[in-house]
Amino acid sequence: MKSKLHCAVFSAVLLISASGSFAQMKSKEAGLDKTIDGIIKKLTLEEKIGMLHANGIFSTAGVGRLGIPGLITDDGPLGVREDVKEGWGSANLTTDSATFFPNGSALAATWNPALAYRMGHDMGEEARERKKYVMLAPAFNICRVPLCGRTYEYYSEDPYLNSRLAVAAVQGMQSQDIAACVKHYAVNNQEIERNSVSVDIDERALREIYLPAFKAAITEGHAWTIMSAYNKLRGVYCSENDYLLNKILRDEWKFKGIVISDWGGTHSTVNAANNGLDIEMGSRPPYNTYHFADKLLDSVKAGKVSEKVIDDKVRRVLWVIYHTSMAANPPAGKINTPEHSKTVYDVAAESIVLLKNDKHLLPLHASSLKSIAVIGDNATHTFHLGGFGAGVKAKYEVTPLAALQSKLGSRITINYAQGYSGVYHTFRRDTSKKKDIIDTAKIQEAVAAAKKSDMAILFIGGNRDYESEGADRKDLGLPFHEQELVDAVTAVNLNTIVVVIGGAPYDIGKIKQNNHTIVWSWYNGSENGNALVDVLLGKVNPSGKLPFTLPAELKDSPAIALNAYPGENHKVEYKEGILVGYRWFDSKKIEPMYCFGYGLSYTDFQYADLKSAFPAYKNKPNINLVLTLNLKNTGKYAGKETVQLYISKQGSAIQRAEKELKGFKKVQVLAGQSSKIQFIVPVESLAYYDVKTSKWVVEPGKYEILAGSSSRDIRAKTTITIN
Repeated sequence: MKSKLHCAVFSAVLLISASGSFAQMKSKEAGLDKTIDGIIKKLTLEEKIGMLHANGIFSTAGVGRLGIPGLITDDGPLGVREDVKEGWGSANLTTDSATFFPNGSALAATWNPALAYRMGHDMGEEARERKKYVMLAPAFNICRVPLCGRTYEYYSEDPYLNSRLAVAAVQGMQSQDIAACVKHYAVNNQEIERNSVSVDIDERALREIYLPAFKAAITEGHAWTIMSAYNKLRGVYCSENDYLLNKILRDEWKFKGIVISDWGGTHSTVNAANNGLDIEMGSRPPYNTYHFADKLLDSVKAGKVSEKVIDDKVRRVLWVIYHTSMAANPPAGKINTPEHSKTVYDVAAESIVLLKNDKHLLPLHASSLKSIAVIGDNATHTFHLGGFGAGVKAKYEVTPLAALQSKLGSRITINYAQGYSGVYHTFRRDTSKKKDIIDTAKIQEAVAAAKKSDMAILFIGGNRDYESEGADRKDLGLPFHEQELVDAVTAVNLNTIVVVIGGAPYDIGKIKQNNHTIVWSWYNGSENGNALVDVLLGKVNPSGKLPFTLPAELKDSPAIALNAYPGENHKVEYKEGILVGYRWFDSKKIEPMYCFGYGLSYTDFQYADLKSAFPAYKNKPNINLVLTLNLKNTGKYAGKETVQLYISKQGSAIQRAEKELKGFKKVQVLAGQSSKIQFIVPVESLAYYDVKTSKWVVEPGKYEILAGSSSRDIRAKTTITIN
């Protein structure tokens, strides 16, 4: 019921945005603009400047004499963060717990925008209850390099998938009059030298790969705030980049909200002020020494920054305040509710990816089992806190072991062994100094538990200390000597299920070769264990699809193959251009370990009758491809399938990827039943960016339409022509 309600709300938001209420909204906005202009006239220059920089770790100053509050932000990709004091230490309150939501790549693995809306909505409710009016989320930079320390926080390697999820998440959050702050704008794709590295990228790759999700979040999702990235674009810091902040964001996309710097990511006063930054944030007092504090006041008085520029920034800040903390009739805040837990459960359950099930050990036949060995630190590890990135003081978090004990412990003996220690010392985020000592005693305990059990479930992978903001991993190897653990346990119990928990790619090639059952899970929120165990038991049929390519070897990844990461002399060139992720692997005919969009089910789906409503389409505005497909569940279980629609240009005159994702639909189909699926694809979405004319161009000719269960498992094809 909750899921249907949220889907209805999600659909209603989209309908309202296109309905006759536009005139009312326009009139209301005009009245608000008049009110804001009146306030600006009453402000002193000092008061205006005070609104444009931090006065605390997550806050800016208001104007008390006029009843104008400051902005209160929250670091929230995983939920509403606990309150902190100066220096980032916990404020040690008893009132700041919150729901722990699944990480970004977990959400992307659902391929379900309706769930992204629900997650944004519920996060917005919790932010309002905690009086945090700007959520620094969602984060959806492209997964360019699998080693990036924030891959777990971001969505996927594909701009279209990112766009659909970002729009839904922003709309869900802002339905609660809480501003979404989309981040990090732009080309923030590595943590190494993130504060200084300059990205050299061709315009086509920028427009086709790295900007589409930001554009969609602004032009479709209508995000109210955006965060500038730490890095430089073509030699200019993103926080003072006129091309990004003014020409693209404001002039092209008509962004009306505020640009907020990343914390400590402002590097000048005059350039940043004149080139589009609105608010400078940071965490180190004294705040009057910031670029947008006393220095900005002096620059205005010296005529280096006009007061009109300041007024425009204040106008945007007030506009956001009137949509959030001073919103008329705001929704009621709620936190840690059963409904929020249900959203977490649904996201987690739909994110879990079944990678291999050769012996059909899954779903578990619990009635035939007397004992199960549960092995691995990740069976008991919690993920709401850890590492250098933002976390949540979770009200609760169910671990896999706790869920197994709760659901099976009364009739099945569970033999637990830790197997390895997941303690990881980042040494100020320098991953080259990781502790790397094998614990043979723990492995021997695990082997003993496996020997005396009917089956073993091994929980391995990373954790929030190992995958962390501020540092990239050195390689894709499994940490904590987990491979040795897997080998030892598998040798004594062939009925071993390997569960990998992580937010980014790992090298599991040996496990793929030697083990017959592999499940991929994530940092999956407060309901992590319950959702995972219900998938193992078959209560939930797995429907997750990989949001990124798992390379067979790191050297197969484009940035690594071209020696285009991490760069030299604080510069990195994106030599691969548009060939990111599966676009590279497909176009270069490189076999991945597991491809983008991959994920098995306990049932089977048959694709048939992919058809186009017309054999040819005109290249005109508002013309859409209309495509239909029949999907039949030919197996024994009801299940959800994500039908992925890729398009390939035949005989293109320019370099293009072999195929590009242009649509997807996730549908539930009962066993033995069929579903007719329709795709509406705008002809203009087939365009490439022509750098010579600075325009989007739809190339005429034949296009192959490909429908599949993954980027490599294409099950139906047809061809259309663009005239």
